[in-house]
Amino acid sequence: MLEVLRRVIQEVNGARNLDAALSTMVRRIRKAMLTDVCSFYLYDKELESLVLMETIGLRTQAVGRVVLPLGEGLVGLVAKRSEPLNLEDARIHPHFRYFEATGEERYSSFLGVPIIHQRRMLGVLVVQQAEKRRYNDEDEAFLVTMAAQLAGVLAHALATGNLTRPSLSGSQAMFKGVASSPGIAMGEAVVIAPPADLNSVPDLVPSDEAFEISRLKEAIAKTRDEIRAAAERLVNRISSQELALFDVYQQMLGETALSEEVEKRIREGQWAPGALADVVRRHVQYLERVDDDYLRERAADIRDLGRRVLAHLQEDSPSTPETYPDNAILVGDEISVAMLGEVPRDKLKGLVSVRGSSTSHVAIVARAMGIPTVLGMVDLPLPRLSGAQVVLDGHRGRLFVRPGAELSRYYETIIAEEEALTALLEHEQDLPSETTDGHEVPLMVNTGLAVDAAALLKSRISGVGLYRTEVPFMITERFPGEKEQTRLYRDQLEGFSPLPVVMRTLDIGGDKDLPYFPIEEANPFLGWRGMRVTLDHPEVLMVQLRAMLKASQGLDNLYVLFPMITNVEEVDEALKLLDRAIVELGEEGITVQRPNVGVMIEVPATIYQMDALAKRVDFFSVGSNDLTQYLLAVDRNNPRVSDLYDALHPALLGALVELAQDARRLDKPISLCGELAGDPAGALLLMAMGFTSLSMNAPSLPKVRAAIRRVSFSDAQILLDEVMCLDTPAQVHPHLEARMESWELSHLMPPKD
Repeated sequence: MLEVLRRVIQEVNGARNLDAALSTMVRRIRKAMLTDVCSFYLYDKELESLVLMETIGLRTQAVGRVVLPLGEGLVGLVAKRSEPLNLEDARIHPHFRYFEATGEERYSSFLGVPIIHQRRMLGVLVVQQAEKRRYNDEDEAFLVTMAAQLAGVLAHALATGNLTRPSLSGSQAMFKGVASSPGIAMGEAVVIAPPADLNSVPDLVPSDEAFEISRLKEAIAKTRDEIRAAAERLVNRISSQELALFDVYQQMLGETALSEEVEKRIREGQWAPGALADVVRRHVQYLERVDDDYLRERAADIRDLGRRVLAHLQEDSPSTPETYPDNAILVGDEISVAMLGEVPRDKLKGLVSVRGSSTSHVAIVARAMGIPTVLGMVDLPLPRLSGAQVVLDGHRGRLFVRPGAELSRYYETIIAEEEALTALLEHEQDLPSETTDGHEVPLMVNTGLAVDAAALLKSRISGVGLYRTEVPFMITERFPGEKEQTRLYRDQLEGFSPLPVVMRTLDIGGDKDLPYFPIEEANPFLGWRGMRVTLDHPEVLMVQLRAMLKASQGLDNLYVLFPMITNVEEVDEALKLLDRAIVELGEEGITVQRPNVGVMIEVPATIYQMDALAKRVDFFSVGSNDLTQYLLAVDRNNPRVSDLYDALHPALLGALVELAQDARRLDKPISLCGELAGDPAGALLLMAMGFTSLSMNAPSLPKVRAAIRRVSFSDAQILLDEVMCLDTPAQVHPHLEARMESWELSHLMPPKD
């Protein structure tokens, strides 16, 4: 049964035509389970009904015509309860309903399982038998597994418009990822295909068939030359049997094999990369399903050859378009900052990526640029998304593909309101962030990019609360040298002088890898990251500390921040290196002042080490993003559990209150530089707790300032007391919304559903 399951799953996951996949699937399942009927019902959310979409065993004329309201009949009951239903005699069940069109009156036994994708009901998979039969546990487990696999394929099909029936309400679909940069964007999806990825080649109609065929032949010729050269290099190193594999490769690339099929697909209306991907996938799917082990192994060879040819095709195919629509939503498997630079800023409205995280380089840049971004959208079907109209909700991590008129009007209204609010708040951005009863909260900015915005920001902030030094490390092909780093840090310190600039030492690991220094771990967030890396590589940290100190000469606005501290010993070791850097520079004739030093409170252990840390450092900075995920044991970049990641969880709020109280008792400044600081309601809570400053991305400054200026400190403290009496995030969120509404500040909050 496991082997059958593997083959069916391969076929379903590899299918590009959903109708064909469904047809094959129901036939395979019926055969594997030795049963009479297998049917698939699709759930239509707007109609709250299930539609028979595919069957083997029931009458085919019933497909698309049998519609069951949620909860009606056995199929409707499975969908309503979201659990399997296994009956030996279905006709005696009180929910049984007979549909004459299906001809199912002759079937007794029934097994139905729901198809659910990210808690969303998509449909029901059903098997039936004429004679009374109680399907066993293995049968049920098999069907449940098939339904789980089908869920992702269905979600893809709904998004790409591959699944349409006259009885359905439309092809609008929603995908969910990790909200990485707030805001709303509407526009046209522009898919960026990664190099040599057969599964991510978009479908395009060729403008010149002859040209496509010509470049295909050229790419195949180059691949044949590559393989011939490789064989010649290895002729004395491997056996004749292994060398024969290269001959097999050459045969596969012959005119009568791969090339001929791909040319035929081009003439049918597909460009060369798409035609190649279609043909290779079809061959791979066939070979992976056959019983012969040797032939199954050849599937990997075909896939490898396809990638090689595709790589040559992409040499003269730009990875990004030459022109962009006015409202471009950039979509890709993994979007780099380099790709952003190729899109005109006035046309780039949003970013969506299958990979990536809210702390990745591109997310950091997107937030600094104020571009709505959703990353980690793992179920996004890239190949046929290009050109589709989409709505991107960066507040909640959602992408609506081919939105309906009503949804489009709703988001158009939200965008217009956001633009009006931004214009309204602009006039008070140079005013102090002070409450109505005179309590001032310094607002600082998180940076990591060039200082081109420093002149605009300086009059609006109290300094840089977090300069991410890893960003310059990410955009080079090696560790930047001391002179290079000194220049970068000097630009930052000079640009914001005399305001303080808090520079965090290199914070890599977790989801922030350097291309030239990869860290591969089973659990990277609990692994080698932050200070753990740089203390193991003092040569890297020393160069960075020396560069920071040299850059601060004559300015004296440098503050050094050590990230990912777990033990006090780590602080002692880092401080020794800092003192050594000061001594070394002095010996070189460069006199520098010892800067104020702080530690990031992001590992829960540090909450209970505040007294010991206070003896060693000058200030604290809370990294609420990491503290939240560590305290709640939730990977914030995993869309399957990201709903559990909540910066307003009572446990986290309690920890923040305790940290602020400890800092006040120890007479140490304490800042918070996570996303919570950029949320207007969150900022009011942090102010009431006693945080001495808040640091956020520049686009968040106007709304946070507006909230602080319109609320008294005493009212914020009352709000904090109220919130601390609540038990769950589900209670905290509506309470904050209600209070903000009573203060007439609901327009500062993210839009509601």
